[in-house]
Amino acid sequence: MEKINLNLNLKPLAHFAQHVPPPRALAHVFLRTRFLVLAVICTIVLLTWGRLSSTASSIEWACYGPGLSPLEISPGEFAAWHQHKNTPILTNKHDPIDVNSKSIGSYNLNKITTGKDAVKNRERVLLLTPLRDAAVFLPRYFEIISRITYPHELIDLGFLVSDSTDDTLAILAMELDTIQSNSDPKIPFHSAVIIEKDFGTHLSQSIEDRHSFEAQGPRRKGMGKARNFLLSSTLRPDHSWVMWRDVDITECPETIIQDFIAHDRDIIVPNIWFHRIDEEGNDIEGRFDYNSWIESDEGRELRKKLPTDTVLAEGYKEFNTSRKYLALMGDWRKDKDAEVELDGIGGVTILVKADVHRAGINFPSYAFENQAETEGFARMAKRAGYKVIGLPNYVVWHIDTDEKEKIKQHAVYRDSR
Repeated sequence: MEKINLNLNLKPLAHFAQHVPPPRALAHVFLRTRFLVLAVICTIVLLTWGRLSSTASSIEWACYGPGLSPLEISPGEFAAWHQHKNTPILTNKHDPIDVNSKSIGSYNLNKITTGKDAVKNRERVLLLTPLRDAAVFLPRYFEIISRITYPHELIDLGFLVSDSTDDTLAILAMELDTIQSNSDPKIPFHSAVIIEKDFGTHLSQSIEDRHSFEAQGPRRKGMGKARNFLLSSTLRPDHSWVMWRDVDITECPETIIQDFIAHDRDIIVPNIWFHRIDEEGNDIEGRFDYNSWIESDEGRELRKKLPTDTVLAEGYKEFNTSRKYLALMGDWRKDKDAEVELDGIGGVTILVKADVHRAGINFPSYAFENQAETEGFARMAKRAGYKVIGLPNYVVWHIDTDEKEKIKQHAVYRDSR
């Protein structure tokens, strides 16, 4: 039998035993606080990492999609994720700015509406009237506007008194004070303002002088300037509509503002007629305003030959334009909502969307396409692409020029109230 040599080299083991700490020393190291804390932390990390590794492939993160590297997501998975998830993105996010200074105001013109539901939408109307030597007509003027059915709390009044030699300013102030102090809450208007501005106009106000051909150019230019001063002094950001009214109107439908707004047009005017009482007391209906017209081929050819500073005026033999006049159309007994498109308008009554004026369309106090004031206003508006509409069967009644002197002789001022 072969003998097995069990002689082992025990020197290395003896050397290891000499350098191993005794059990008490090892226990002292492992039971130290720092070692225990480190051991707990390592255990938690290892457990957490193991759990995440085992479930990472099945997790879809709420904000970023599947738990995969972007390079590992297939096109189908990417599309499916985006089909069901909408992650909001905030770029240059700013907190609201709180402005407390009382000297800073803000108006949002995007909220100024114009449409058929004007009363429901609380659309504000600015009613403007230029005045010169108009004292005799003011009592009747206020009698008419006090019966307007559009809510008066939505109407602001504006007047410009210029170059007057009579008591226009005093009568105006008394009439305004009376209507604004009325105890009936439906009568006073939201506000009223009087503008005074003289332009050095010395043209006579007599019938012959005011309506002579020679006076038309200077008179129209002066009226255009007066209207522009009145408009720029009174138009506010909250106005939706501007209504222009002459002072010498005798009759007018009380629903005129609602009637006109219902058409929802940029610019709209009625037909202007007058009553004339003959010697036998008969009421004769006459046509008054020839400033509202449709351009003709003859008129276009005439304008090509005229100097640019010449102002055309209708109804005079000096220039025959052969235009078609609104005054000669229609009948107040027919459909009042019938419309025609115009190229020129008169200023007795006009309803304008306030944004038309805000866009820079005003009343030229110079020759614009050979027209001035309201006729130039219509030309300018059409050049800018706005619609100018006339209502041939909707009649507002004006004082007849032949009756003005009789009215002045029999006028009764209500200044004793």
